[in-house]
Amino acid sequence: MSIRPIKRVITSKPTLEGAGVHLRRAFGFGNTKETDPFLLLDDFRNDVPADYLAGFPWHPHRGIETITYVLAGTVDHGDSMGNAGTIGAGDVQWMTAGSGIIHQEMPKGDPTGRMHGFQLWANLPASLKMTTPRYQEVKTGDIPEVTDDDGTRVRVVCGSFWGKKGPVDGIAADPIYLDVSVPPGEKKILPVETTRHAFAYVFGGSGKFCNASDPLAVPTESVRWADTHPPTEADNRSLILFDRGDEVAVHAGEDGIRFLLVSGKPLEEPVAWYGPIVMNTQEQLQQAFRELEQGNFLKK
Repeated sequence: MSIRPIKRVITSKPTLEGAGVHLRRAFGFGNTKETDPFLLLDDFRNDVPADYLAGFPWHPHRGIETITYVLAGTVDHGDSMGNAGTIGAGDVQWMTAGSGIIHQEMPKGDPTGRMHGFQLWANLPASLKMTTPRYQEVKTGDIPEVTDDDGTRVRVVCGSFWGKKGPVDGIAADPIYLDVSVPPGEKKILPVETTRHAFAYVFGGSGKFCNASDPLAVPTESVRWADTHPPTEADNRSLILFDRGDEVAVHAGEDGIRFLLVSGKPLEEPVAWYGPIVMNTQEQLQQAFRELEQGNFLKK
């Protein structure tokens, strides 16, 4: 068994999206090689309603899947196929845009004004870029949770882990999407298949991820790695990109640690990407935008 070395540590950056939603972007709109098949991860935790209520009005998608995981508040959604609904705390919506969809996502806070959650984009392989759009909406009670002897809890959103299978299925990248909570002071080793790209995103507590041999603290502010001693503890909003191996090791801090652990099989295909549309060639990308202008973007 080999512990995955840490390739890079990134602090999510403040970003404005939609009609003026303040969020933090862990990765996206850059080189996709290290995160393939995943394209983007946005952390939209916000406690100020004025910073998120404008939401994400009607916009198109093609060639990708979007995964929305809500921790607090709600997200109302509607689309060009006539679907409409609301996802709340603990719920997941997995949307396969495929050949094209136009939708909107409008966040609302809980009674205290909190709107917390994440959106992950997964790429579709060339053979499925123009597949029929579909939704998988999963309520919190349908997401299995397994607790280990040391108190470590894992919610299995997608894929199989510790004998549990997540409710989302039929996903091209065969992803494993986990919400992991490790109690204070505990050291935990979690299996990840060697053939997958994997990352962790810390969003609660603090801890250290082991870097193949010695523990490496996870910095939470932008640092120049070469000339800065890493801090001894790390709190949330840190993305850890792992190199190859079949285990991830973490040592939780005094308040425990909670993080997303996501892995997927790389597609290793060319990416042509502009805004909400991701294809394989520039010609396909230009065609998609022509179809938007001409009114024949929607295929199903």
